[in-house]
Amino acid sequence: MNRPRPPFLGWPGWRLLGEAVLLGTVQTLWWLAIYGGADWLTSIRTDRVHVHLDLELKIPSISAFILIYRSIDAMFLLAPFILRSRRELLALTMALAMVTAAAGIGFVLLPAELAYAPQDHGAWEPFYRWNERIVLTFNLVPSLHVALSVVTLSAYGLGRGKLGRGLLAGWAAAIALSTLLTHQHHLLDVVTGLMLGALGHSLVYRRYLLRGQSQAAQISPASPSSDPAPPA
Repeated sequence: MNRPRPPFLGWPGWRLLGEAVLLGTVQTLWWLAIYGGADWLTSIRTDRVHVHLDLELKIPSISAFILIYRSIDAMFLLAPFILRSRRELLALTMALAMVTAAAGIGFVLLPAELAYAPQDHGAWEPFYRWNERIVLTFNLVPSLHVALSVVTLSAYGLGRGKLGRGLLAGWAAAIALSTLLTHQHHLLDVVTGLMLGALGHSLVYRRYLLRGQSQAAQISPASPSSDPAPPA
């Protein structure tokens, strides 16, 4: 019989919290190298392309959605308080790293730039100025913002009930929508980001957890695994 899933949020303990900070730091440095490097390479190229459809230029800009767009920061900070096991945190870090690497390849292969005209965001302008320092200028296809959100929120929802999964899926959808309504991405970026995130979850995160469960069963078949097993 499978053990019941622990509460959604909980204290991970100082040791695991420290490990989460270390893993998060490594992933951040990896992201900086890939994301920043790809943006710099695109900035010096003369073969940049536009990937938008004409109808996308009619998508309104809703400045307040920058708060939803940047909710990804809080999402990452929640990781050790939701996953609360070393294997799950390692699995998430590996999935994020692989998705980041795959996106970096896409950025280099398809050097794209936004087609939206600059806008005045009024009272929200400071948020956009701060955001520009993080997302830089290029790196559109796929949307790494969307892909990382899908990987992380899918991990949070694994093994949860319908309500929990639905709320997390709604958060992911809101972040994806915010990339369009803040004019940070085009439709192609979002679609490919969703696909990349789904692949990262299924091919890296879930497989790593399943492999750990299998190894634990071989060592002690009668003992339950210390890590929650993903549903079939």
